Amino acid sequence: ECIESTQIYSASGKLGDAMAIYERPFRSPHHLISNIALIGGGLYPKPGEISLAHNGVLFMDEMLEFKSSVLEVLRQPLEDGYVNISRSKNSVEFPADFMLVGAMNPCPCGYLTHPDKECDCSPYMINKYQNKLSGPLLDRIDMQVYLTEISLDNLSKQKSDITSKELRSKVLYAREIQNKRFFEQNILALVFLGKAF
Repeated sequence: ECIESTQIYSASGKLGDAMAIYERPFRSPHHLISNIALIGGGLYPKPGEISLAHNGVLFMDEMLEFKSSVLEVLRQPLEDGYVNISRSKNSVEFPADFMLVGAMNPCPCGYLTHPDKECDCSPYMINKYQNKLSGPLLDRIDMQVYLTEISLDNLSKQKSDITSKELRSKVLYAREIQNKRFFEQNILALVFLGKAF
């Protein structure tokens, strides 16, 4: 994964002074992004945000604020795990196996499911807004979670049974197990990276 991500960032010119990408990518494009910036392309094709999120997360905040045409370019990469960009002289394939996480309001004003505030959107407006996500794109989204606002009072009253210190020790223990499990693969990857760079 490290090698793949490093190659993608190098091809896009975003590697900078780093020798390699050692963490899984997290990309969060603005909702005014163009199709080409998201999927990749240009005269000399470069990877877009979809490929830069390969092996990581593509987070789309206010998902329904993105243009419908931009959302539709997600369909093929979500299905196939790669992006194919064709030009008159050649065709380039970039990997694009990422986890898509989207956040959105249920309506233009954002108060459709709010417990205290009333939504002032008409049924037509709500339907038009929600239909920006096409059926084929929704079919590729495995999990949908509907949330309502929690008041600060309710949030502060909730007490956890576990302290931050205990939670930290559990996370460190889980990482230790994973490191032991993949020790040989990690060593081979580091040796390869040492030779490559």
